[in-house]
Amino acid sequence: MPGGSRKAKRDVVKDYPARQFAAKLRRLADCIDQGTPFRIQVAGERIAIPAGAVINVEHERSATDEEVEFQLVWPLRASGAGRRRRAG
Repeated sequence: MPGGSRKAKRDVVKDYPARQFAAKLRRLADCIDQGTPFRIQVAGERIAIPAGAVINVEHERSATDEEVEFQLVWPLRASGAGRRRRAG
């Protein structure tokens, strides 16, 4: 945001064809192995994920479907509150 450090809240889901998703996972894996930041653009916004981001896998199940999420979580600033938990 111009003139400020706060970012607008956002919750976006972007679908990708399997081949494109696999390529993104390979790039991510390379960055994790090398200890370097990962940069990606999601629905028009560029995102830089720091090398020290917390990596976890989440599994959810409901009566109608099942979901696995590969997550990378990091504070927005050095004095940030830390990890956030998605409501759901």
